[in-house]
Amino acid sequence: MSIGETLARERRRAGLTVTQVSLQTRVRETVIRGMENDDFSVCGGNFYARGHIRNISRMIGIDPEPLVRDFDESHGGAPQPVSALEPEHPVAFRERRSPNWSAAMALAFALVVIYGVVQVFGGGGGPERRTARQVAGTPGPAGAANPVAPAPKKNDPVVEAPRKNVEVRLKAKRATWVNVRGDKGRTLFSGTIRRGDARKWKARKKLIILMGSGGGMKVTVNGKDIGSPGKGGRVLRLSFTPRDPETA
Repeated sequence: MSIGETLARERRRAGLTVTQVSLQTRVRETVIRGMENDDFSVCGGNFYARGHIRNISRMIGIDPEPLVRDFDESHGGAPQPVSALEPEHPVAFRERRSPNWSAAMALAFALVVIYGVVQVFGGGGGPERRTARQVAGTPGPAGAANPVAPAPKKNDPVVEAPRKNVEVRLKAKRATWVNVRGDKGRTLFSGTIRRGDARKWKARKKLIILMGSGGGMKVTVNGKDIGSPGKGGRVLRLSFTPRDPETA
């Protein structure tokens, strides 16, 4: 099966139209239709063709790398890395001067002399004052009352520890196509969730969810019900972290 046939088959399997893919990837519909017919001349060059293949593949929920390899094999191979060029003219570096140790020692000696003069004539010969700070939990001097830490009140707010993961739960109000990607863009799920079914995913840093109908899904983020994030049958892209939702 060719690259274009694979893209067209997987797009239809995901329940998406060419218009929906174009809106999410910002690739023109005429370019997408040309690619699905294995006409990559509409992409404007091999560099852009590889980028379009990757963007469209990720959007419809498939691994783009096998398709990119097939494209390179049929279009002259992968691009070669560009080697760094040596400068035409040598770059002149300023010579570092050795530190002047004599001047540094003279300055340090002068500072020591000034400090000694200030100590002698600045009233530093008086009795030294020292302040002792009582350590919590140790007995104080005789006759002094030891302060007791007040007991926490029942209504005092408790600071919650920050979450270490992000967790999202989806429950379909009607059959909806969904693509879920976790950390480093790894695909966790791609397919249709039927009406009444619920799915849950967890990631360490971020969850990116693409759904074919924002109004057909009930979303719960980190235990907080945020309802249906969209209306009607519009394609919706959502992104959540351990700190979401902000009102939590």
